Amino acid sequence: MGSVAGGGSKPHAVLTPFPVQGHINSVLKLAKLLHLHGFFITFVNTEFNHKRLLRSRGYEILHGLSNFQFETIPDGLPPPADDNSTQDIACLCDAIENKFLIPFKNLLARLHDSSSNGFIPPVTCLVSDVCMVFTVEAAEAFQLPIILHWPASTYSFLAVVHYQNVVERGLIPLKDESYLTNGYLEQEIDWIPGMRNIKLKDLPSFVRTTDPNDLILNFLIAMAKKAHKASAICFNTFDELEGEAMEALSSIYQTPLYTIGPLPSFLNQIPGSNQLASLNFSLWKEESQCLDWLEPKEPGSVVYVNFGSITTMSPEQLYEFAWGLANSRKPFLWIIRPDLVNGGSVILSPEFLSETKDRGFMASWCEQEKVLNHPSIGGFLTHCGWNSITESICAGVPLACWPFFGDQQTNCRYVCRDWGIGIEIDNNVKREDVEKIVNDLMEGEKGKKMRQKALEWKKIAEKDTKPGGSSYINLEKVIKDMLIK
Repeated sequence: MGSVAGGGSKPHAVLTPFPVQGHINSVLKLAKLLHLHGFFITFVNTEFNHKRLLRSRGYEILHGLSNFQFETIPDGLPPPADDNSTQDIACLCDAIENKFLIPFKNLLARLHDSSSNGFIPPVTCLVSDVCMVFTVEAAEAFQLPIILHWPASTYSFLAVVHYQNVVERGLIPLKDESYLTNGYLEQEIDWIPGMRNIKLKDLPSFVRTTDPNDLILNFLIAMAKKAHKASAICFNTFDELEGEAMEALSSIYQTPLYTIGPLPSFLNQIPGSNQLASLNFSLWKEESQCLDWLEPKEPGSVVYVNFGSITTMSPEQLYEFAWGLANSRKPFLWIIRPDLVNGGSVILSPEFLSETKDRGFMASWCEQEKVLNHPSIGGFLTHCGWNSITESICAGVPLACWPFFGDQQTNCRYVCRDWGIGIEIDNNVKREDVEKIVNDLMEGEKGKKMRQKALEWKKIAEKDTKPGGSSYINLEKVIKDMLIK
């Protein structure tokens, strides 16, 4: 990859992710790419997440990588009951709007002082998660260019941009909770350019509210408006996958828009011994034993199950997934976070554990990309988060989808209907359906077609992120035209 570092001081980018695991992962990947291009990196976590990171990764993560430093800002929230779980999203959105700006400006002032003393290069740009709306105002105050990064799918961003229209058309808020189940969400939405043949249920799940003052919904509407002030907006995607959404957005935003993904495909080009490749910001301690367990398994024989960092489910839903996996008779690796089940700890019956002891492995967290790229993995049962989808595409692995929250419903719709790499599990999960879908995924004709399609997308992604590819060219353009002033 090219480098922008010349004879003077390095360009210095301050990167700020929304403080949940999936967003941190995506922004970290972008930070790595900028570092490879010669940038000095300051990566900003909340104090709460920084403490979690140190517990999971150890203090050695703070040292050993030159020109890459960590800073923190407070989130202004009271300590949660569980200091090792994701904070409430609505509370985070409220804090971001009302409590983050002053600490962040104070941080930029401290970085300026450090650069004046010659300890670090002067800050030359901000690179921020779109959801961290306060960074736009900070960029204006410090007269810095700011690149916004949307870590989810481009289609989900396009839908969010039209949330105001959904409200003005009277489609939301819902009149009451019965509208979640009475077929109301099945109505077609035929007026969003770039999103063909979608229904209300396909929009990111924040439309499923009965509250006209819904905090997250209004936060996202305001976020989409503030994004107009950015120097550019980047998307972790590639033109062939979401070009229609990009084209529609380009008619709405005067701000330059760039596809610069999929980021895992860029980073797969880094030599394995590179220190940067091993830099990992997992907020849960990863268990490497699962990789050892995969080693003797037949190629393409194992179902990988992971519902991400935010999804929660009822004990009943957990049992249905468990017995669906057991009854499929397929080997499986299941990642079960300690906070996966609503209101209590995860308890699986002795009967299930006995039934699956020879073909199942359960861990609390893992290095997902290493798992997905292991030759034994034949399919991925997922919540349909965007990181999981892009990592699956880059590994050529097909999906069984159980969307839970946020952009996942939108992602699932495109994965299953347009991109041909997934099959959906009904929200009202039943073990019989899980058993059938897992068998279809792993050995059925539909699964074979999805696997072939996933491998085709993988090849396109690799082409786009190599020199001369569209995403490669876009990343170079963002760096040279937007970040180096």
